[in-house]
Amino acid sequence: MCEAKVYIEKEGKLEDFMDNVITIKPEKGKLLLVDLFGEQKFVEAEVKEIKLLEHKVILAQK
Repeated sequence: MCEAKVYIEKEGKLEDFMDNVITIKPEKGKLLLVDLFGEQKFVEAEVKEIKLLEHKVILAQK
């Protein structure tokens, strides 16, 4: 499968944010994340790192 797990880095630690993410789209200064089931979340963050082999996206809050 091609879903990713999204983490937010806070104070040097990774916190789980969202599982099974299939879409990440910049929208109105934020990122829109959509999961496999259609749930949507907005977050004010920027992409810090994407690890494709690990299906992991790391965001850093602005």
